[in-house]
Amino acid sequence: MPRDTFRLIKVPLMGCVAAVLAQLFLSLFSLTLPPNAQAASLTLQSLHQPVPGGVAIVALPSTNRIPPKVTFLQKPVLVVAGQEQRWVAVVGLPLDLSPQTQVLIVTEQPVNSESKSEIKDKRYREQQPTTREIKFEVNDKKYREQRITVSNSRHVNPLADDMTRITRELELQNAAYRQFSPNTPSNILLDPPVKGPLSSPFGLKRFFNGEPRAPHSGLDFAVPTGTPVAAPAAGKVILTGDYFFNGNTVFLDHGQGLITMYCHLSVIDVKVGDTLARGQVLGKVGATGRVTGAHLHWNVSLNDARVDPAIFIGQFKP
Repeated sequence: MPRDTFRLIKVPLMGCVAAVLAQLFLSLFSLTLPPNAQAASLTLQSLHQPVPGGVAIVALPSTNRIPPKVTFLQKPVLVVAGQEQRWVAVVGLPLDLSPQTQVLIVTEQPVNSESKSEIKDKRYREQQPTTREIKFEVNDKKYREQRITVSNSRHVNPLADDMTRITRELELQNAAYRQFSPNTPSNILLDPPVKGPLSSPFGLKRFFNGEPRAPHSGLDFAVPTGTPVAAPAAGKVILTGDYFFNGNTVFLDHGQGLITMYCHLSVIDVKVGDTLARGQVLGKVGATGRVTGAHLHWNVSLNDARVDPAIFIGQFKP
């Protein structure tokens, strides 16, 4: 179970008229659904779980052909097309975000609807982007505790040399989570990376050998060593490594800040730069790093906020 030092953020819904518009627009939005039976009933709106560690689906009052640029807490946000020529922001909410009204910054570019000759007109070229604030609400959620006993005391209280390694590894992983490539994800309603029962849920307040540590930043699957791990959406391998807490680890970039991570692997079957198709095997389940037994730990990150992977596979529990 990896060590995660990231803070989580909460996102608020819209106020007044904007809130009403959001509810009207959300009913119009849909994305391509995953082929697996479990996810067949999911829709984009089903991802709307606006709690710390959750996801906010925020309708944007824009019908421009060019998608608006959206930021939350000064970080770029995933924007996807819905129906009726509307855009939707898919916002990751950090675990340490307080429940309250939050604000997106939305910037729209001027849209050219004129002829090519008119495009060159000085008046058109002088048009400036417009920026507005969109408010939304974040609700509270309580996460339960988990107490774990590990045999290697260095995985609870690392030595000085261990901390040097840990710091270096965290910098690499944090940089991977911050990546924001321009491509749109192949699917946002994700496939489970393995078939098997869930074990430790996201957000647990963890105690290792009785000592408090960072909350659980992902979702665990209780599956045996050697189980193939598949990409839940098309993506590019942006980081692999054998890390102090995570063991053998793979990071995938699916586009626009949607990053997934897989750790404690026994085998890594990909390398940095590989482009994976949806469903392609990236490695096998193992028991490397800080673990009490074989399992897959799966992280999902949006706009550099670790969020509950259960939301994306229809297993979220309020």
